[in-house]
Order: sequence, then structure tokens, then C-alpha cells
Amino acid sequence: MKGSLLETKRSTTCSEKLFALAREHTPGGVNSSLRATLPHLVFTKALGATLTDADGTEYLDFHGAFGPALLGHNHPGVRRRVVEALENGLLAGAGTTELEIEVARKICQHVPSAERVLLCNSGSEATYHALRVARAVTGRTKVIKFQGCYHGFHDAVLRNVSSPADKIGQLDAGSAGMSREVLENTLVCDFNRLETVDVVLSKHRGEVAAIILEPVAHNVGCLVPRAGFLEGLRKLATEHGAVLIFDEVITGFRHDLGGYQKIAGVTPDLTTFAKAMANGFPIAAVCGKAEIMDHFKTRAGGDTYYSGTFNGNAVGCAAALATIEILEREPVHKHLFALGERLRKGLSEIHQRLGVPAVVAGFGSVFVTYFMDMTGGGETPPLQQKDLRQPETYTDLLASDAERFVEYRRRLLDRGIFMMPANLKRAHLSYAHSEAHVDRLLQASEDVLKEIYGAPASKQASGSGT
Repeated sequence: MKGSLLETKRSTTCSEKLFALAREHTPGGVNSSLRATLPHLVFTKALGATLTDADGTEYLDFHGAFGPALLGHNHPGVRRRVVEALENGLLAGAGTTELEIEVARKICQHVPSAERVLLCNSGSEATYHALRVARAVTGRTKVIKFQGCYHGFHDAVLRNVSSPADKIGQLDAGSAGMSREVLENTLVCDFNRLETVDVVLSKHRGEVAAIILEPVAHNVGCLVPRAGFLEGLRKLATEHGAVLIFDEVITGFRHDLGGYQKIAGVTPDLTTFAKAMANGFPIAAVCGKAEIMDHFKTRAGGDTYYSGTFNGNAVGCAAALATIEILEREPVHKHLFALGERLRKGLSEIHQRLGVPAVVAGFGSVFVTYFMDMTGGGETPPLQQKDLRQPETYTDLLASDAERFVEYRRRLLDRGIFMMPANLKRAHLSYAHSEAHVDRLLQASEDVLKEIYGAPASKQASGSGT
């Protein structure tokens, strides 16, 4: 391994030189806000469970591009189908293709809510279309979202996402340049607190077009829905005539072929997908009840506009179809859930043994360590992870130590393990990860925590990220 990866410990590297060049031509040097983290790395290769930077340093990757790399980076089966699609050069911009038809058929086959499907290119596009058609169907303007949940960059939902404590309960716009009127038509409730939704719906009776949520709140790591929460939302949405939208951009395909809705046994009216749908290639979808989806102008008589030059493009469709077919025939989810359980259990045991005030949350292939005391306070003996209270709301997460969260991940970077060094961001396992990879992360985590909390670390493992 080529020296320290921490910004304060290394001389100028190829990554730093290239990043300086990037900043000459691109504001901040990155093309998405959340990529602006330290250290500044320039990546040149992604394969399986590893990333390689411009200096030739290889990292064992648990970031997975914010989640799309479900099967591992550059999966050969997906790549092969994409190459086949490229050889046909399909971008007709008219009619449809066999690939589009087959992707839609597969989604309808597996996803409980999917009676009709439309394809687009990003999660933000999908949620935008879902909210628009919900307004068209109901004739209403207001929508309900939940504090901490992220549904894209458009004005209706980019509020009250990563809010500081003093902004909770207030209008917390996520960007300059947003329409105040649109923001004010979005009502914010507390995830896992059904009573707050009941109150808001009653106060704005007949005004709410849609309730949109991540069925597992993964934008802030992992807040799993309490028993009865999703069922309660389904009941309230039906009673008040609102469209229930599950944003499964993260949970869809990663947790189950049928989405988290299949696991939960709760069927929304509309669902949005992206990320893991095509193992890293750009594609997204909005799907749901035929009576709602038939409002889109892709159908004669529809009243809700829907367009996009690259919607249903051959590359995205080929990648999605290949990914879905691999999920159908191989034990991907069994492998991921077993690794996830092994990893979360191992991390929890380390925290208990070292006396680290932390709780491990997660579901399936997703995991996150919150540096916070979830014992309820006071002098208590060391508890097993199963005895620790799990965070349930965004407010709970305000107790998490953001500086420690980022420090922990930066120190892992110094050991050749990559997880996004940004507060509350989840980490992911992929089908390319093995038990040996999990064990390497566990050992590195123990060494890092011993450094942070003053205990002697074991001998650092060396070698590449494979």
C-alpha cells in the first residue's frame, strides 16, 4: 500500500494533481454535491468488490456508488449484455424496442404494485413523475414526505433532508433557487411516527395528493419501519384518497426482486426504482396501478406529460434485464443477507468488547455504524447488540457523533477500505463480496476503534483490497 491516504499525511499524489485539474473546469471538481468529500480521490477502475485510484492504490469497496453495484462493479454478465446492445446501436427515438418491453414485463412479474411501467433515467426523474401524476389523479397540490428522506433534487421533495436540530419542524430548503410556493405545498412528518401523518392529513383534509417515503429510510443510513407503520400509512392513504408512493430507488432489487414492499407485504399505489436496478448503469422506472399510470400521455387520452430522449435506452435496458435475470437464477439475496448478518454481528461484538458507544443498524446488504449511546443513558453494563435500542426517527440520529463517524471512515481509508466519509451515509455489500472481505473489514474496524479509543491495535493487515 502506497503510504497514508489521509490528507494530512501524504505528499502530492496523482489523484491530487488530477483533482486540481478537475477544479479548473468543474465547480468543486465533482459532478454531484455528495462527492465533495476528503480526501480528494480520482478513481480509474472499478471491478468486483474493489476500486483503484489514479495512484494505483486498491480499495476494498463498501460504498458501491451509493448502492447501484448490487452484483459488484463491472459484472461480466451485465457487461456482456450491454456490449451486445451497443452493437445494435439502438437509439431510435420512436416507437419502442424489445428490450424496453422485456424490462417492463419483468418488473410487472416481480413487483406487487406494478401493473404498468414507464422507464426513465434517474431516481429524481422517477419521483418527479410519480408526484406529478398523483396530483393529476387527485386534483390536489400538497404532498407528504418524511424528515430525513431524500427523493431527488426537485423542489417538491428537496426539503428537510439532512436538517440540523434547529431546522426540524421548520421549512428547511435543501438548495438556493427553490420555489417557496412549491416547498410550502410539501408537508413534513416524522418517519415511524404514524400519529404525525394522521394529524397532518386531518388538518389538510382533501388537500394531500400523495404520501411519498423510502420504506426503509436509507438516506440517513438505516431506519427500519416499525411494525405497523407501513400498514398504517396504507390505511391512512386509502381513507384520505391520497396516492401512496414507495420510493424504492435504494431498497428496490437490492433487498428483494419484488422490492421492500414484497418483504413488508404492503402494496403502494406507485413505486419508483433506479440504482440497483441495472447494477450501475443509468436507468430508472416509475410503476404502479394501471388506473394511475394510464394518466400519462404515453397513452392516447392521457393527461400527464411524460418524455425523455433517453428513456428506455438500449444500454440501461440491457443492463437492467441482465441484472434482473441474474437475481432470478442465482442466490444473490441469500448471499447478501448472510454476509450482512455476519458483518453487523461482528461489528457489534467489537463495540461491546472495546466499550465503544455505538450501535450498528442495517437491513440485508446495508449496514451503518452510528456512534451514539442507545442504552437509554445512565450507568449500565455492556449490552448485546440485540439489547440496544435501535434508532427509529431522524431525531434519534441527532445524537450520533458526526465527527467520529467521518473520522472512523477516513481511518478505514488509510487501511485500503472505502466507505463514503460523509455523516450518516450507509454502506453496502455486493454479490462480489466474500466472508474474507467481511473479516478484513472487521479486523480493520477493530484496529481503527482501538486507535480512536486508546487501546493497542493489532498488527495491520497488508496487501490489496481483493
